[in-house]
Amino acid sequence: MQIFNRLTLCSLCFSLTSLGALGQKANIYHKDWIDFNKNGQKDIFEDPNQYIERRVEDLLSQMTLEEKTCQTATLYGYKRVLADELPTKEWKNEIWKDGIANIDEQLNGLKETPYSYPFSKHAEAINTIQRWFIEETRLGIPVDFTNEAIHGLNHDHATPLPAPISIGSTWNKKLVRQAGSIAGREAKALGYTNIYAPILDLARDPRWGRVLECYGEEPFHVASMGQQMVEGIQSQGLGATLKHYAVYSVPKGGRDGYARTDPHVAPREMHQLHLFPYRKIIKESKPVGVMSSYNDWDGVPVSASYYFLTELLRHQFGFNGYVVSDSEAVEFVHSKHHVAVDYKDAVRQVAEAGLNVRTHFTPPQDYILPLRELVKEGRLSMETLDRNVADVLRVKFQLGLFDAPYVKDPKAADKIVAAPDTEDFVLNMARESLVLLKNEADLLPLKLNSLNNILVTGPLAEDESVYVSRYGPQNLENINIPEGIQQYVGDAAKVNYEKGCEVVDENWPESEIIPTPLSDREKDDIQKAVIKAQDADVVIAVLGQDEKRCGESKSRTGLGLPGRQLQLLQALKETGKPIVLVLINGQPLTINWENRYIPAILEAWFPNAKGGQAVAETLFGDYNPGGKLPVTFPKSLGQIELNFPFKPGSHAGQPGAGPNGYGNTAVIGPLYPFGYGLSYTSFSYANLNISPDKQYQQGQITVSADITNSGKMKGDEVVQLYIRDKVSSVTTYVSQLRGFERVTLEPGETKTVTFSIGPDDLEILDKNMNWTVEPGSFEVLLGSSSEDIRLQKEFEIIK
Repeated sequence: MQIFNRLTLCSLCFSLTSLGALGQKANIYHKDWIDFNKNGQKDIFEDPNQYIERRVEDLLSQMTLEEKTCQTATLYGYKRVLADELPTKEWKNEIWKDGIANIDEQLNGLKETPYSYPFSKHAEAINTIQRWFIEETRLGIPVDFTNEAIHGLNHDHATPLPAPISIGSTWNKKLVRQAGSIAGREAKALGYTNIYAPILDLARDPRWGRVLECYGEEPFHVASMGQQMVEGIQSQGLGATLKHYAVYSVPKGGRDGYARTDPHVAPREMHQLHLFPYRKIIKESKPVGVMSSYNDWDGVPVSASYYFLTELLRHQFGFNGYVVSDSEAVEFVHSKHHVAVDYKDAVRQVAEAGLNVRTHFTPPQDYILPLRELVKEGRLSMETLDRNVADVLRVKFQLGLFDAPYVKDPKAADKIVAAPDTEDFVLNMARESLVLLKNEADLLPLKLNSLNNILVTGPLAEDESVYVSRYGPQNLENINIPEGIQQYVGDAAKVNYEKGCEVVDENWPESEIIPTPLSDREKDDIQKAVIKAQDADVVIAVLGQDEKRCGESKSRTGLGLPGRQLQLLQALKETGKPIVLVLINGQPLTINWENRYIPAILEAWFPNAKGGQAVAETLFGDYNPGGKLPVTFPKSLGQIELNFPFKPGSHAGQPGAGPNGYGNTAVIGPLYPFGYGLSYTSFSYANLNISPDKQYQQGQITVSADITNSGKMKGDEVVQLYIRDKVSSVTTYVSQLRGFERVTLEPGETKTVTFSIGPDDLEILDKNMNWTVEPGSFEVLLGSSSEDIRLQKEFEIIK
């Protein structure tokens, strides 16, 4: 196997030429190799020209039990577990004196440290730590420095991304690849070697708190976004670790926090939906890492499942990296799932299943010591331990850590991280993630020359929590929506602000099931907003959820606007003034009243640091929104599950005629379907062509159509291609997304959009659970959403 993005031998010379600056031991650094084990000779594992498998085998043969087990655990960084910012003499007495698999979140600024910024200080600090492991441990095995990156790199002042649900709303593969490249190059410059992104969970239950961390609900869309992120990250010479494997996002009832268990997912559904992104990305993009999840499936904890971690992941998908546990997943095998008699037995189970590295916010010896005992007692074979350690070593060789272990030019980080050339990208990502949900009578874009007085109201208008994330950059300068509007408007109109209400009332979340009267203070707060609205030409209400209302361990029992926000909006409606609702939220919301009575609604999700600017430009027409929903918006909690794709009849209504035609007891259909999103312009579709219209099972089919901007404003259209298998040996989905392209068109401009359909796009799991392309008729559905189909045509697969 080739070394992944291996640096040239020129970079190896860095160690030799920079000895004075780094204070390294000259005797182990040679022109084209490093004497890691300090024996004065070039061993096979030290030779960059040897095959990786030979290097792994050679190094493994030299390792003691102590050194092997140290390669199976994470050391959480400064003030998480590690008490020191830099190596101390006491490290010689710590368990990592024999090495460590990885160090996570070291000096990233999540815990205050002078080494996170300026960026060059962090790169130098990582070099110092890496040098300690290379020079002060017997075998000198380098460390894999890991960090989170789903909202952009989790480091002070790094380039921010919006929430993954916003990224998914762009439907822009090129933009997502750019996002991955930026996160990767910043991580590389800072000294990180492996970053935890993307999340591939499907957001199929909107009650689940981590919906905002998903790209969407549909497997092909999530796989397409995730694949671009992985390839963007790994193009910069470091690794990407997928999470959370697997079937993690649909715990029973959507419950998060202490639950995260018992997904009710049938085997065929699991493979066709939840495992689809992992299977596709692992086969095609070769990520170096996978994070195993907390949950069980069919009674077996995933992190202790040989089926998931070895049979599926390695034997079927071809994964060749290492599996790291989500924090405390090992402990849960005993403490939550109760399938191990004690923690030590849980350690045995996960090791045998194929877990390579345990991660938790406790010292690494909590895993390493019982692992050593299990081997010495004969309860865990040395062959199993060797297998697990070899996977970790292989990744370190693939990442070039044995060939160029140090940041070559730490000073360069100051120019690379949050570089000026990322500013346009940040703004563009914020713009393209916006989704226009309603625009009655073309209220938007607002005409600034006809406005004298603008009111911005709502508890999310000035809230800063929605612009940052535990898993993204910290200490950012954010532009909130009132600031963005004021900067855009300037002196052309007066911009007033009135909060109107808090995000939630004092009885929330109980008030979602037992409503309480407004307090006098709440009435006064709403009235203040109403008074200012009466003098306004337009009201911009910024409502939704803050970071305390959605996210990890924050599932909900309701999906309406929390607290008194709906009452505020209803009071504003009574003024008769035109209202634009801007949603800041991390989950689909059941905004039925809002959709019926508010003329314009713009979905902004959890934006990035330039979200306020992007929203302002969009409201006033400098930017035409073109994002599409990556999730279905239900009308009621009672409809859940309601998502795309779905099986025939599963979203159907009730009969109104015939012998059973007495059913009229439920609201049916989504509020907004998957793939939905409006524009300030219009688009027409024509000339659908399928070539050939008959093809063999392993052949390729080309689909093309002409898309025209038939309106008067430049805009983006997301052209979506769905496939319907008309007759199959097992029940299949009514239609499945199998292609999409975001295109920008000037008024009157036409572009031809072309898609390629291959066997992977048509295969199903047959009655015997084998992936098969069955002969028969298929239908291509081309449109602007899963329900707004503009063109359709059939083709045939023959034997």
